[in-house]
Amino acid sequence: RSESLVNTYRIACYIKDVDKALKLTEELKAKGYETFINIMAISHALEPELDEALRQIENAKYVDGIYIVDSFGYLYSEQIHYLSEKYISTCKSKKVGIHTHNNLQLAFSNTIEGIIKGVNYLDGTIYGMGRGAGNCTTELLLSFLKNPKFNLRPILDIISSDFIDMMAKYRWGYQIPYMITGSLNKHPRSAIAVMDSKNWKNFTEFYEARIAEEDLV
Repeated sequence: RSESLVNTYRIACYIKDVDKALKLTEELKAKGYETFINIMAISHALEPELDEALRQIENAKYVDGIYIVDSFGYLYSEQIHYLSEKYISTCKSKKVGIHTHNNLQLAFSNTIEGIIKGVNYLDGTIYGMGRGAGNCTTELLLSFLKNPKFNLRPILDIISSDFIDMMAKYRWGYQIPYMITGSLNKHPRSAIAVMDSKNWKNFTEFYEARIAEEDLV
């Protein structure tokens, strides 16, 4: 750890692989790093599975925290409310964070819901940059928190100078294909693929195809 610029590792895993994530965090903790676990795709997880995973994480002394992760941008504020209470009440000795995706344009409001319920590690990206529909925006979070130690001006400057052009090139952010996969609780891989094709505006065709396919995590 003393030779590394990194001080924290967050291990992302599906709920079936929590035991593997715990093993990895134990190794990282032994090297002096802060460790978090991100259970992905919790909107697909069964309640008993999630309860057991949270208990395992709470009992692991080498894990510092856990994140609520809305991988598919499917969750609404009521579900974030419920999950925040569950994570905080079960993982009493852990830090709790939240990571949202903007498929339904709820990344910011869902993050606020987490704040209200006591979540204190918040993920944000400048101009919402991220996979597919993107994430909660840093500039909105800073504006909401209204803490004088946060200076919004450099963020606004870099959005003006770099991120507007980058967004036009890489096309992250809310788009109908991402809305469709989010509303159907599906992985955005198909939406990402269609956004790179000439047929990306065939929204109804894309919607029908997503309804017809089997769920794949």
